[in-house]
Amino acid sequence: MAVTGILGKKIGMTQVFDEKGDVHPITVLQAGPCVVAQLKTLARDGYDAAQIGLVEFVKSSKVNKPQAGHFAKSSVPPVKMLKEVPIEVAKTADGETTNGIKAGDKVLVDIFSDEKYVDVVGTSKGRGFAGVVRRHHFGGGPKAHGHMFQVQGSIGASSFPSRVFPGQRMPGHMGTDRVTVRNLRIRGIDLDENLLMVEGAVPGPRDGYVLIGIVSSQAFSF
Repeated sequence: MAVTGILGKKIGMTQVFDEKGDVHPITVLQAGPCVVAQLKTLARDGYDAAQIGLVEFVKSSKVNKPQAGHFAKSSVPPVKMLKEVPIEVAKTADGETTNGIKAGDKVLVDIFSDEKYVDVVGTSKGRGFAGVVRRHHFGGGPKAHGHMFQVQGSIGASSFPSRVFPGQRMPGHMGTDRVTVRNLRIRGIDLDENLLMVEGAVPGPRDGYVLIGIVSSQAFSF
């Protein structure tokens, strides 16, 4: 399969033991199943990519007419999420390129069978409005009576230039950021249940959507 990525969900974390008896924390990901909803070609669109969708139950009332027509054109079921991922192309004898995939093909976790590492993109947990100690890891003030430890304090610059510089780190909204974790080692694959076990933490809450990509693919970019 020439597709270099797949959509999935974060199931949760656990741990496994290797042959030496060492413990490794792992994150279990539901990788797919996905379906190719559309193909982008270099001749028509200026780049090669595959639009994939995570196969989940979607009510017909939640799909508008443009989306329904888009899915019907490729004879794929309605999906809740669509993402574009690069595809690996190969040169043929006559100079043309081919990728061996077409709209409607399934994308399963077996695309990682020969891989050792993956990159995972997710949305970090939302923390609401946070202060500078939690948001930017400031040291805070004295932790004694009569002091407010987590207050930012003065941010002025004396009489000159008498203003706050742009980009000053201040309290504000924290979390719900796009986070990419690279080079996570694959610790196991369950082809029957489309499960992928990677070593380390993955951004986002349980049941949060993630995009999993092949590290070896130079075309895969987040």
